[in-house]
Amino acid sequence: MDIIRIQMMDSFTIFINEKSAEYLAGKSKKGASLMQYLILNRGQPVPNYRLLATMWNDEGGANPENALKTLISRFRTLLNQVSPDLGSCIVADRGAYHWQCLPGMTIDVYELEDIFEKLSTLKNDPDQRKMLYQRMLMLYKGDLLQHSDQNDWVISLATGMHNKFMSAVYSYIDLLKSENNYHEIANVCRTALDVDNFDDRLHMELMTALINTNRTNEALIQYKHVTHINYRYLGVQPSKEMQEFYKQIVRSGKTLDFNLESIRTELRESGAQRGAFVCEYAVFKEIYNLQMRNLERLGSTMFLCVIMVGNPDEPITDSIKQDNIMNGLLEILCKNLRKGDTITHFSPTIFALLLPTVNYTTGNMVMERIKRLFYLRYPNSNIPFNYRVGPLSSERPVNIAELRSPENN
Repeated sequence: MDIIRIQMMDSFTIFINEKSAEYLAGKSKKGASLMQYLILNRGQPVPNYRLLATMWNDEGGANPENALKTLISRFRTLLNQVSPDLGSCIVADRGAYHWQCLPGMTIDVYELEDIFEKLSTLKNDPDQRKMLYQRMLMLYKGDLLQHSDQNDWVISLATGMHNKFMSAVYSYIDLLKSENNYHEIANVCRTALDVDNFDDRLHMELMTALINTNRTNEALIQYKHVTHINYRYLGVQPSKEMQEFYKQIVRSGKTLDFNLESIRTELRESGAQRGAFVCEYAVFKEIYNLQMRNLERLGSTMFLCVIMVGNPDEPITDSIKQDNIMNGLLEILCKNLRKGDTITHFSPTIFALLLPTVNYTTGNMVMERIKRLFYLRYPNSNIPFNYRVGPLSSERPVNIAELRSPENN
C-alpha cells in the first residue's frame, strides 16, 4: 500500500511515497477545492446544499445536484490514478459527503490541530512540550492553503490556525527564556518569521537573543531589515518599541573602558566620517531633541527640511525603482551637505534633514542645488522632487509629522 501524506499548510500537495503529486490541483481546481473542504471538516458529513453553495457560489446551472455528482465521480477517478483506492476517501452519506483517511495516511493540518490541543492541556512537562513545539515548527510551513487558490471559506480557518501558531511560538520562547537558551530562541524566531515576517515581537525576541549570544552585529542587521520591510511594504516607521530597541543594540555594542583616552579614541574614530551624518530615525529623534535644548539655552534657530520624491497621490508602484531612486538621492545628499547636517529616512519616499547653520534663503538655495543634482542624475525622470524648509525654534518646536506633505518649489 502506498504511503500517503497530504500537505495543507502553505500549499496543497499530495505526497505518494514522498513523491509530490502537486499537478493534481491543476487538473481539477474545483475538485481540489472540494477535497480540501471535506478534509478540513475532519470526518464530519457535509450536506450537499453546503457543498453546492461553497463550490458553485453564485454560478448558475440547470441541475446543480447532478453537477456535484459528476464532479465527485470524475475527481475520484483522478485520485485513483494518483494512488489506488485514494478516490474512496470521498465517502457518500445520505445527502452528504465526508473525507475518510486510508490506513497510514497523514494530514499535516490534523496533526497540528492535535498538537494545539495537547499544548492547551499539557502544562507541567517541559520536555514533552518542547517536542510538540519542535514538531509544530516543522509542520507549519506557512499559513493554511496560502499558496493555493484562495476561497472565502479558507480565510477564517487560516486566521484561526495562524493565531494558535503564534501563541504557541510565544509560549515556546517564554519556556526557552526560563532556561536562558538564547541560541534556540534565535532559531525559533527565524523559523516563525518565515511565516509572519511583520511580527514585531518576533523581531525583538530575535534581536534580544542575538545580543545575549554576543552577536550584536547580527542584531543590527536584523533591525535594518525590519526598518526596510516597514518602509517598503507598509509605508511606515518601525514601532516606538522597535525604535527604542535600536538604542539597546547600539549600547550593547559600545563597551568602552572607563578611561578618558579610550573614550577620546572612540569619539575620534566616529568623527572621521565625511559629509552629512546619516542615521536611523530613532537616533535622528534624539539629535532633534538635543538640538531643541540647545536652541532653548542659546536662543538661536536652526532649520528642518523634508524632501519628498514622487507624488503622494500617485505612489511609485515599482519598489525596485523606488529603492534605486531613494538610494541615489541619499548619495547626493551625503556628498553635497555639510558635515554638521543630519539625514534620516523618514518614510519610503521622504528624507528628513536637520540643517544647523542656514536661514530661509540659504536653506532654499541648498535644496535647489540638491534638486538640480537630482535631475542631472535622473534626466529622463518625470518623478516630482518636492521639499519644504522650516525653522526650529524653542518657542514652537516643529513636529516632523507636520512636514509629511511638502509643497512644490
